[in-house]
Amino acid sequence: MKSINRLIVALVFLAFAAQAAAAEIKVLCSNGLRAVVEDLVPQFEQKTGNKVVLKFEPSTQIQKRIEAGEAFDVAVMTTALVDQEIKAGRLAADSRTIVARSGLGLSVRAGSKKPDIASVDAFKKALLSARSITYATQGASAAPFEALVTKLGIAAQVKPKYRLRDTASQVGEVVADGTAEIGVAPVSEILPVKGVELVGPFPGEIQSYVVMTAALNARGQERGAAKGFVDFLVAPANLPVIKAKGMER
Repeated sequence: MKSINRLIVALVFLAFAAQAAAAEIKVLCSNGLRAVVEDLVPQFEQKTGNKVVLKFEPSTQIQKRIEAGEAFDVAVMTTALVDQEIKAGRLAADSRTIVARSGLGLSVRAGSKKPDIASVDAFKKALLSARSITYATQGASAAPFEALVTKLGIAAQVKPKYRLRDTASQVGEVVADGTAEIGVAPVSEILPVKGVELVGPFPGEIQSYVVMTAALNARGQERGAAKGFVDFLVAPANLPVIKAKGMER
């Protein structure tokens, strides 16, 4: 009986020790990588015993949180913003890790006719023919899309059609309910949205990529666990998940 009691005590002690050793990793993650992270986090937690606390927002909003001094362990943003925060000393330069990239694409309401965008001329025609167009003003696709329509010489014609929203999720909503005929967003932020369908990525000659990069808080408390989380995201075994969510390494 005494040996059984000792065994029970030992097991309880080990359980408490494991719980004490588990880390809580606070991750500020761009919406551009949301579908990938939501798929992989349960696997990471099961494998390591660590808990991941996630906040998803556009990269620009994450940068504001970092600059305001919010506690976090890992930030995933567009590369340019990560580099800005490394230069400012808020992110650790030696932890900078490119996770994945997504090309820009067009979306339409599910079940509606998809325009031809196989060539640059067809893409241009699709934008000119659309009754309304939406994209996220706070998202990483805004600047390259605005530059593209200027380059194509159609800015004056398409700007009156804009039905702009703040985030890509809001873009998906207005495409799904028919408020906007065409949505512009990274492919990775189109595929998960219910009620919309991907028309396709931009033609290769005019494609722009949104690159998601991770880095650790330069003064974070869970650096070992945080690094393990980033390493897990980029592990070769997880490449199929990245591809399935409309991204590439």
